Amino acid sequence: MILSTIVSGALLTMTTLNLPQAVPFDSGRWQWHAAESRVEEHLGRKSLYLKSGIATVADARFTNGLIEFDVAFTGERGFMGGIWRVQDAESYEWFYLRPHQSGNPDATQYTPVFHGIESWQLYHGPRYTVPFTYRFNEWTHVRILFSGALAEMYIQDVDKPVLLVDGLKRGVEPGGVGVSAGYFAPAYFSNFSFTATDSPPIHGRPGVPEPAPEGTVPSWWVSDTFSEGSLDGRDSLGRHEMAARTWTRLETERSGLANLARVQGINLRKNTAFARTVVLSSREQTRELAFGFSDRVRVYLNGRLLYRGNDTVRSRDYRFLGSIGYFDALYLPLKQGENEILMAVSEDTGGWGVQAKLTDFSGISFQAR
Repeated sequence: MILSTIVSGALLTMTTLNLPQAVPFDSGRWQWHAAESRVEEHLGRKSLYLKSGIATVADARFTNGLIEFDVAFTGERGFMGGIWRVQDAESYEWFYLRPHQSGNPDATQYTPVFHGIESWQLYHGPRYTVPFTYRFNEWTHVRILFSGALAEMYIQDVDKPVLLVDGLKRGVEPGGVGVSAGYFAPAYFSNFSFTATDSPPIHGRPGVPEPAPEGTVPSWWVSDTFSEGSLDGRDSLGRHEMAARTWTRLETERSGLANLARVQGINLRKNTAFARTVVLSSREQTRELAFGFSDRVRVYLNGRLLYRGNDTVRSRDYRFLGSIGYFDALYLPLKQGENEILMAVSEDTGGWGVQAKLTDFSGISFQAR
């Protein structure tokens, strides 16, 4: 875009001047991927009614910038917000509001979406959520700025950010922008606009990253998916079964987390994958392995089943979220030489991941391949 203006009698030419672009929901510029979507009057405005899906601007694709919109909702359980760097209907960055958690620590949430799998069980706590008290059945303004690996979120007050995410989990790449209303309650959206700019006015600064603790599994080999039920009633695995699988190497994040959805998605018939690593031990010894998983796991050492766990959301009580963490531990009877650790990780919803660390790393190393 090239614009010219006269300032104090001089002609100035400004290239690549980035201005907000309003995109009305009845403009013909929108694509819908939702169970329900329609443009209708709501609270005195022409608005988008959206339920269980996303809406994106068809002709907008950029890497850095900002989006703004108004959203209205009831106090029902719902997940509604803005999306950016959209690659397709199953891959994007997402910041959403939880009206039913108004005032609670997780009233908002940032999560990446990979292959249709949201990851709120994997990315939780103060770096990804923040409390907020909502007003229902009226318009709430949301502003999201993003640049590189940073994103800054505003709700109502456009001068005071509520959350800085200093490590977006998807790659820094061009993508679409839009809005989303997850499962359960619908939402209304109005006054959507975007600005493509490499210098959005982000106020916050990233923190100093903490190093991964010694003994953290640095990478996993992740298999193709298969049915969780195929492991039922079995306490061992044969080498021929592992050789028949296809494998992708996945580096872990600084925390030790491996988000398995980076590799692939799941379906009802294939909801499980193996995560494999090999520990080299200088001698026969027992070592503690602390680990976390989502949603369910079976842990094998050298082909033998040692542990089975279930952290599915609401599997313990109605408030149980199944958030991942180093909450479990096994004492591994290691033999001298190579020891294969296999985690069969199964997913339903909310995040598909695994992490593990050896609490005593003396006489231990990970196989470098």
